[in-house]
Order: sequence, then C-alpha cells, then structure tokens
Amino acid sequence: QVQLVESGGGLVQSGGSLRLSCAASGIIFSIFHMSWYRQAPGKQRELVARITNGGSTNYADSVKGRFTISRDNAKNTVYLQMNSLKPEDTAVYYCKGYGPAVEYWGQGTQVTVSS
Repeated sequence: QVQLVESGGGLVQSGGSLRLSCAASGIIFSIFHMSWYRQAPGKQRELVARITNGGSTNYADSVKGRFTISRDNAKNTVYLQMNSLKPEDTAVYYCKGYGPAVEYWGQGTQVTVSS
C-alpha cells in the first residue's frame, strides 16, 4: 500500500520559517519524482516546487529564493524548507510522488502564516 504522509505544518508569523516533510512508503522512492503543491481557500491547487529523481529542482516564481525542496532517498522523505513566509503562503500543502503513468498524493498539511 502506497502512503505519502506530510508533517510539519502549523501556524507561524510572517517572516518565519517552517520545514515540511513527506514520508513515503510502498514505493521505490528513489525512482520517483517528488513535488509539493498547495491549495489556498477558493483557489486552485498550484505547483510550489518539484525535485526529480536525479535531484534537479524547479520552483514557482512566487517562492523562488524563499523555499527549498530536497530529498533524502535513504529516508524515503522529501522536504520543503520555507523561509521568509508571507500571509499569502497560507494554504494546505500536499506532496505528490509521480513516475511513469502513476502518481500518488498525500493528505495535506495546513500552513497558516499570520500577519
């Protein structure tokens, strides 16, 4: 059974930092590309960052320079380090693992940034 479990969300003041984790099980983690998405109330889910199985990364323009995605294949975990958080970063954050013809989603973790 495939599971992606996010953790690390919470309430933080503007300018603060959080690190999200997504632990995967039931997949060969090292061959999967991993990504973080977020969905704010009333808005569509959007891609925040992704990291390939080779370690290449991409970021949404809105988070470049503030967020860093990384992965630890030995721990089957992908991380999202979020610095200089803004109220507009408030959303439910989801991780996604994807490979050829398959994709798996976690249940999400809430991040709330107060002004």
